[in-house]
Amino acid sequence: MKRIFIDTNVIIDFLADRKPFSEYAAILFQLAKEKKIKIFVAAISFNNTYYILRQVTSHKRAISLILDLEEYIEIQETNRVILKKSLQSYFNDFEDAIQYYSAVQIGEIDVITTRNIKDFKKSEIPVLSPETTVKMLSRV
Repeated sequence: MKRIFIDTNVIIDFLADRKPFSEYAAILFQLAKEKKIKIFVAAISFNNTYYILRQVTSHKRAISLILDLEEYIEIQETNRVILKKSLQSYFNDFEDAIQYYSAVQIGEIDVITTRNIKDFKKSEIPVLSPETTVKMLSRV
């Protein structure tokens, strides 16, 4: 089973139904729901996702969407090691660094899926867009 680390922007695309990006994000989360792939996310993705969702929907709806999603994904806690590596990293964006080092700490991640591929240019883990990830999975 493929192990996919999902960046916050893909989660937001899916839950906020941001077109046209939500199409491939929805396919990925559906595959996880069907237990065809395993999706991992960083714990910080939830507060960032809530913040964005809350701008377009109610508190109750945002919490409901996040709780539903949480049922079929794995959450990587943000810890001291991840924070220290992120602070000392080459990343220009601290949040992306936390995402990356969360994926690294999980281990055995097949791909990081994000719409911001350029932000992960020195990644030792393959980095693909949601669309490319879906296409890769369809060949498996």
